[in-house]
Amino acid sequence: MLIAVHAAAITFDELAWPETWASGGVDRTPIILSHEFSGVVAEVGDGVTGFSVGDEVYGLVPFDRDGAAAEYVSVPVTSVAARPRTVSHVVAAAAVLPALTAWEALVEHAAVQPGQRVLVHGGAGGVGSFLTQLATALGASVTATVHAPDVGYALSLGVERVINTDQESLDTETGAFDVVIDAVGRDVPEALFAALRRGGRLITLQEPPPEELADKYGVTALFFIVTAGRSGLARIAGMIDAGKLMVGVAATFPLAEGRAAYESGAVRRSRPGKTVLVVRD
Repeated sequence: MLIAVHAAAITFDELAWPETWASGGVDRTPIILSHEFSGVVAEVGDGVTGFSVGDEVYGLVPFDRDGAAAEYVSVPVTSVAARPRTVSHVVAAAAVLPALTAWEALVEHAAVQPGQRVLVHGGAGGVGSFLTQLATALGASVTATVHAPDVGYALSLGVERVINTDQESLDTETGAFDVVIDAVGRDVPEALFAALRRGGRLITLQEPPPEELADKYGVTALFFIVTAGRSGLARIAGMIDAGKLMVGVAATFPLAEGRAAYESGAVRRSRPGKTVLVVRD
C-alpha cells in the first residue's frame, strides 16, 4: 500500500538501531527515518483487500525499510489498520509504537492477569505511560517508578502507587511483584530482579537482560522486538476511540525541520509523550 503521510512519529533511539543502517548485511544508506505514521491510502497493490484509496489509516513501517518521514511511504498491508477517528493524525501516529510495544509486553510476553502486581520502571515515559494504562485496564495492581516532576502525571494514568526515584529506592521492594517491565534503558538495575517474587517475569524493551541475574533470583527474564499486526493496531484504535487510552504528544515539528526534531531528544521535555513530524495539515 502507498500511504500519503499526514504525521510521522519519531523514536530518538532509532538512530542507534542496526536495522536503520543495514538489512541482511547490505548498507541501507541513505535512509528515511520514522516508522510510525498516520495518513491516507493513496494506492493499493494487487491482491490487497480490506482497504481502498482514500481510507484513513495508521501503522508501523518494518524497521528494515525506509520510513515515514516523507510525503509518501510504501508499507505491507499487514502493517496497517484503520486509524482511531476520535483523534488527529498527529495523535494517532504518536500511539503506534509505544502502544503496540506495551500491548505485546503485557499480554503476549508477561501474560498479565487481573489482580497481579505489576511494576513499570519508567511509568511516565513514551512506552511506560501506555504500559501503566494498559496494565491497569487488564486489572493489575500497578506501581510505577518516575522522577519527581512526573509523579502527578503517573497518578493521572491510574497507578495505585508511585515510586519517586529521586527520593526513594527500589531496594525495599524485594519480592513484591509478579511482573516487572523495564521501560527505561539498556542497563537493567539488579533491584528490578530482586523486586520480583520467585517465578515472576521481567520484560526488557532495550536489550536482552543478563541471564545470570535471572538465575540468581529465580525469575524469567526476556527481551522482544515489537512487530506490527493489523489486529493489535485495530485493538489499540478501539481503546483510544473508547477513551481508555490517553496519548501524549510532547512536541511537533514540520517535516522540513526533521533534524531539529531528532536533536530535541537531547533535552528534557516539559511534556510527556512522543515527538511527531507534521507532513500534511
